[in-house]
Amino acid sequence: MISKYGRGWIAAPLGHIAGWLEAAGISPNALTLIGFGLTLVVASILATGNLFWGGILLIFAALFDTLDGAVARHAGKTTVFGAFLDSVMDRFSEAVTLIALIYYYSFQPDGQWPVILLALTIVGSLMVSYTRARAEAVNIECKEGFFQRTERIIVLILGLVTGWMLPVLIILAIFTNLTAVQRIWDVYRKTATGA
Repeated sequence: MISKYGRGWIAAPLGHIAGWLEAAGISPNALTLIGFGLTLVVASILATGNLFWGGILLIFAALFDTLDGAVARHAGKTTVFGAFLDSVMDRFSEAVTLIALIYYYSFQPDGQWPVILLALTIVGSLMVSYTRARAEAVNIECKEGFFQRTERIIVLILGLVTGWMLPVLIILAIFTNLTAVQRIWDVYRKTATGA
């Protein structure tokens, strides 16, 4: 939802930054890999329990999720492999971030519920991506969903920097899986009507 309606707000600044990065000779795929490297740093920080600073650094790591595509479009270098790599590394990035939090909470006295909620979030986030991939494999467009990756990152960052992690983890666990169900329903509706 945010990624759909917020794209127009950030298009101009992203275009300027993309121009600078292109002039510096940084490729879109390099940005994708740099972003993943930053996410690994974030994950290591979260695993030690420094949730606030992990959240702050996650903001910068998440920027690369938009910059690689922006540079590719600006430079006219959009490729099938680039889109594939970006999508795969997005899944890895989200997984390592959530696994780092599972590691941290597994050592906390009251960490049982956060661990369960994080596990449910991992399942939901993978299913959100998988439902779209399977739908597109049979030529059905499936971009519906009110809680896609952008929304999940923003909500997680808010939880990390404010310390309100339990409510945020409940939101992530519920709405990530509901988004997967929403996509299943969308595909059913389209196939039922012959779309």
